[in-house]
Amino acid sequence: MKTIEIIPKIKVDNKEKLALVYTPGVAKSSNAIHADYDKVFDLTNRSNSVAILSFNYTESLKRAVYIKETLGVDAYPFEIKQNELSKDETTRKKEIDFVVENIMPNFMGVDTVLIEGGSFDSAFEIPTRSKGCLFSGDIKIENIEPVELRRLFGGVIETRVKETPDNIFKKPVAIISDGSAVLGLGNIGAEAGLPVMEGKAVLFKSLGEVDAMPLCLKTQVPSEIERIAFLLENSFSGINLEDISAPRCFEVEENLINSLHIPVFHDDQHGTAIVVLAGLLNAMKVAGKNLEDTKIVFSGAGAAGQAICKLLIKMREFLKAASNAENANTPGGKGVLMFDKFGAVYKGRKENDSSLEAMAQITNYEEFKGSLKDGIKNADIFIGVSAKGLVDQDMVKSMAKNAVLFAIANPEPEILPNLALEAGALIAASGRSDFNNQINNSLVFPGLFCGILNSNVKKVDDKIKIEAALALAEIVPESELSKDYIIPDALDEKVPLGLQKIFQHV
Repeated sequence: MKTIEIIPKIKVDNKEKLALVYTPGVAKSSNAIHADYDKVFDLTNRSNSVAILSFNYTESLKRAVYIKETLGVDAYPFEIKQNELSKDETTRKKEIDFVVENIMPNFMGVDTVLIEGGSFDSAFEIPTRSKGCLFSGDIKIENIEPVELRRLFGGVIETRVKETPDNIFKKPVAIISDGSAVLGLGNIGAEAGLPVMEGKAVLFKSLGEVDAMPLCLKTQVPSEIERIAFLLENSFSGINLEDISAPRCFEVEENLINSLHIPVFHDDQHGTAIVVLAGLLNAMKVAGKNLEDTKIVFSGAGAAGQAICKLLIKMREFLKAASNAENANTPGGKGVLMFDKFGAVYKGRKENDSSLEAMAQITNYEEFKGSLKDGIKNADIFIGVSAKGLVDQDMVKSMAKNAVLFAIANPEPEILPNLALEAGALIAASGRSDFNNQINNSLVFPGLFCGILNSNVKKVDDKIKIEAALALAEIVPESELSKDYIIPDALDEKVPLGLQKIFQHV
């Protein structure tokens, strides 16, 4: 059968290209679009993309193939659940218009010919701003500035028609975002978030051989995000939630997991948590410390911070129980402090929302109420998922001996790794590909989703997350562990293979 394959325009085969396509380079394109939303047509593939909407995925796919083959336009097939729409014709039309309006940040237009009763090969009018595929194989990308690269290429993804046996065809994964928490840039909107989602689609394909479709939504209302995902569920093999701010992201993820029949994975939470745990497991070996006995300080208590903290607590409890130590019954959150822009997170704090109050119940047993500057004193581990420049060298000097800092705010970390090392840290990591020890969820989601889809797993639970972290950590041989090498390179082909193996017994 003929299918639509989503492919990179740029082959990511070294760290320099990874930095251009994803982090830190992608932030410049997102900022450029946020400053001038019209630039979305220059810096992404939106100007050559249309959505094909129908009540039957096979028919949408057939029309998408036809449009791509005849006109060269990148057409993405969607199926809307007809039986979930209102029987009243006026209301039904409003519901379809609601979907169309909210997926528009990704496309020049939404084709509804099939919904209106037309055939797959009905005439198609190319949107007036379509630029066609700008990709040229003779463009040299070395030393191209990130924004200029996206302008020259018209974004970093495109589609092509591919012959695929029916028995191995898989629908694409949807990368769903509302643009409310893009990288470390904040609420910059759906259009400005699109370069990031295109970059993730490149990594899905390059590192995991998974077709992934950016789907940045105009709405930031949780119930509306959920409704769109529910109506379009039959268009996807899975959903990767991305850059949705806390605490709304927790509600969206939980409701989608409970209402959909395909896997839903919030990468900002769980992908980040997996790679942080993997890095810490190896960092503790280098530092000569036990993870379960350390003092851990977090800067950032949003989606990523909370998910990392919860997974570390689970792991610490597991390690304590396995060691049969005297403190085996000590809560895993003892010695863990979380900070946000209001200071330390503690029980009953007036700034707590429901998710932060829940975190206060399992951390900060000492009921510390001071500043990050005071809280970081004598800490063994610092984990930053907050904002640029919140940690200085004096703060690093106040930490415990052989301190480990994971300053992974993107695109600019809480403290640059070289400054942390100068101040006496044993190990420093960031989320960037231009430093050693890149703690970035690009190590996780491509291989993890490949394993999920091939094994038909519907839910990624804590057991799978911990197994994934252990598998990721084990890719670095103990004989090669060092302060500069605690986590494998994102482009290491052993990474996706290692993550896929954990699903062989699921």
